[in-house]
Amino acid sequence: MNLFVRFFVKVMSFFSSLFPRSWLRKSGSWVGFLWFDVFGFRKKIVLNNLDIAFPELSEDQKYRIGRESVYNLGYNFGEFFFIPSLSQKWIAKNVVYEGWENVEKARAAGKGMFFLTLHLGNGDLAANTLVMKGQETFIITKKFKTQWFNDLWFATRGAKGVQYIDAHAPNNAFEILKALKKNAAIVFVLDQYMGKPFGVATTFFGKRTGTAYGLALFAQKTKAPVLPIYTFEGSDKKLHVVVEPAIDTSQSVSEDKDQTILNLTQSFNNKLEEIVRKHPEQWMWVHRRWKDF
Repeated sequence: MNLFVRFFVKVMSFFSSLFPRSWLRKSGSWVGFLWFDVFGFRKKIVLNNLDIAFPELSEDQKYRIGRESVYNLGYNFGEFFFIPSLSQKWIAKNVVYEGWENVEKARAAGKGMFFLTLHLGNGDLAANTLVMKGQETFIITKKFKTQWFNDLWFATRGAKGVQYIDAHAPNNAFEILKALKKNAAIVFVLDQYMGKPFGVATTFFGKRTGTAYGLALFAQKTKAPVLPIYTFEGSDKKLHVVVEPAIDTSQSVSEDKDQTILNLTQSFNNKLEEIVRKHPEQWMWVHRRWKDF
């Protein structure tokens, strides 16, 4: 890694560690202010998405949800460089785990596990706390072409041991299977649009869209459990990490393999929709989720 990048991360992490969490999050509010209130970047996309998902809400309600979701991205940015400074003491004070027994149950089975998740709350911070809690974790993600930014991004995101598998690497299937053999958790972030050939036609909030089928394929092949996991900022000002029981994938199995993959992917979408409805103001509405498939 570039020495300058390493130095920059350490400096930013040090300064971030000097402030309480509430200050860090508020320090990122300027991102939301500039993004949504001043420049209105992707504001139309945000509001159009909310029209699709919540047609029953008033314009004021949808505007409030959209604005808060963009501000939440800013809050996460305010905490980003704090990740390398995470400590067990900080976690005990600021993080609440719900359903951790589901991870322990999956770990006891010894097949590894898949985490089904989405861009809600603060996933990067939470992923590092999972590692510090003893669960080896890999995230399927894209890499950046600009090397210095790639180094900066992943050195910070994975500072406490989160590992990454390149979504476009030719050997990513091998890396996933290898991680499962170590009883690790493989994170699939499945809430973004994916066209052909890696996506299948599904519905999300009742509207047709494309969704990546990779998780369904691996879940069917390996029989490793799929656990929904998500985070949200609670009214107690703490980060809540919620792990739900493994999805019953047997209900999606058909004699037709392609139909099974489609059924599984749709069931994952249904679960993510259910989660978004619980905390819509913390989901990433800026993404064009409903492109034509």
